Amino acid sequence: AAVVYLRHWQATGADSSRHTAYQLLRGLTYLQTAAGPNAGNVVLWMQPDGTLNPSADPVELPDPSDSGPSYWLARTIWALGEAYPAFLDSDPAFAGFLRARLNLALGAVERQVLVRYGEWLDIDGVAVPAWLIAEGADATGEALLGLAPYVAATADARAQLVLEQLGEGVAAMRSGKPRTWPFGAVLPWARSQAVWHAWGGLAPAGLAKASEVTGDRTMRRAALSDAASFTPHLLIAGGPENGWLPSPTERVQIAYGAHSRVESLLEAAEAGNRPGLRHVAGIAAAWFFGNNPAGEAMYDPSTGRTFDGVAVDGVVNRNSGAESTIHGLLTTLILDAEADIAAQAMVADVVERRTWTLVEAETGALGPGATLYQPESAWTGESLWSGGAGVQLRPGGTLTIPLAGIGAGSNVLMPVVLLDPSAGKTTWTTGHRIAGVVHHAKVGAQGDSPAPGLLAVETLNTSIHDVESVSVHGKKRNTLIDALLVQPEVERLVLADESSSTALLRSFARHSQCVVISLPVGTTAHVETYDKTGRLRSQTHAPADHVVVRVPGGGFAVVRSVG
Repeated sequence: AAVVYLRHWQATGADSSRHTAYQLLRGLTYLQTAAGPNAGNVVLWMQPDGTLNPSADPVELPDPSDSGPSYWLARTIWALGEAYPAFLDSDPAFAGFLRARLNLALGAVERQVLVRYGEWLDIDGVAVPAWLIAEGADATGEALLGLAPYVAATADARAQLVLEQLGEGVAAMRSGKPRTWPFGAVLPWARSQAVWHAWGGLAPAGLAKASEVTGDRTMRRAALSDAASFTPHLLIAGGPENGWLPSPTERVQIAYGAHSRVESLLEAAEAGNRPGLRHVAGIAAAWFFGNNPAGEAMYDPSTGRTFDGVAVDGVVNRNSGAESTIHGLLTTLILDAEADIAAQAMVADVVERRTWTLVEAETGALGPGATLYQPESAWTGESLWSGGAGVQLRPGGTLTIPLAGIGAGSNVLMPVVLLDPSAGKTTWTTGHRIAGVVHHAKVGAQGDSPAPGLLAVETLNTSIHDVESVSVHGKKRNTLIDALLVQPEVERLVLADESSSTALLRSFARHSQCVVISLPVGTTAHVETYDKTGRLRSQTHAPADHVVVRVPGGGFAVVRSVG
């Protein structure tokens, strides 16, 4: 909330917002432990009479809440760091107080987090940084949002070192390529290679801002990878969903996730000199005005309320909690300042969405050697069985997964399987053609991961065309299959309002491919294509009712009506 009022004051000069930000920052620092072994950490709860309550009932970790690094420590750094330069000229004394409190927080990070700088966790054979706040790029990314403006304003060597080291850790969480899960995203949790969530998704924004201050190219590349490779797919696939674990199974969407995409795209566009990402930011912001599963506005400008969320079936949670309101307002502040993004956000009615389809393995035809697999819990400790079940294949076992109605056109197959060092392999065929082979044993030892094995989305080498089913054959040793994602080689989302329309396309092909689309509104279309880093590749015009788009392999395109 302090950041909302800070940004509103900075944007408008409103004295009321300055006063509210001042008081909120005072309240925030009241929650910060000032001395002792937990100095710099933050107590999360306060009673109405002002008494601090460090322990929740039921227990939440860390317990007591100021006994270790936490999400609220990261957010305290965000608020204090962004506030310092805002108050520096108008109230130097208060700015000095904020600086002292930020130094307390930096001490907590150095003592509890960066003491492990340079150490790596072994997560299923993948090295991940051990020096993230609360073991998360999600929390740490929000700390970067405060450290970057603070370092820019002060050139403080201590804070810059913290910024560089935390930024290095967050950048190391970037994973995947344009064709392989998670498609260039920055993963949020150090303990899992199978979890991505939209909420808490400001790490790319933090990396982008940090890269501008430090000049670090690795941070900038990670921010651009998330923004230009991953996010177009996310928006086309359905929007800022709460959990790909690793398949898209937790599909509720909330304002925290939607705002995270908008701000991350905007910051990456600025840091990487990729103005095309501003178009994508506008499409992401359209979530608040109808580009969501309900097809309804999630933000009410007459009251300032943002609804708490929307389920995949279109049911809207019409409560409006503090988190939803805060992230709705952070987004509207962006739209107030960026007229082009705001105009794009108003084009929010979903006309067409062609994207991946999840088919559960257990819905297929189980042949000899295939049995239903029912884990004790769908949650493994680091991932989720998408339907709460799967299929086990013994050597020689077969499974046939139906694709009728979804296998038309050119598609990439992405099996969701359990990787385990003791497992065999599966061959995936369509008719007499092999689409690919999955080596289920191609994974490291459990290491520091919470669970043995790894539920993973694998990408088969060969695209398929107009097929009705896919057959799976087990070989060598037992294998476990969770589901199959059928991904169009070129996916698209088409949006419109009464006067204009927009299409976003994203390619999973290895090379450029031409597709033909039609915009429902307008007479002329402006076509811009971009590579996987968001760099502009081409600009053309075409009749809106017949637009030929040549999408670069792994890249994306934005098509807008201009007349």
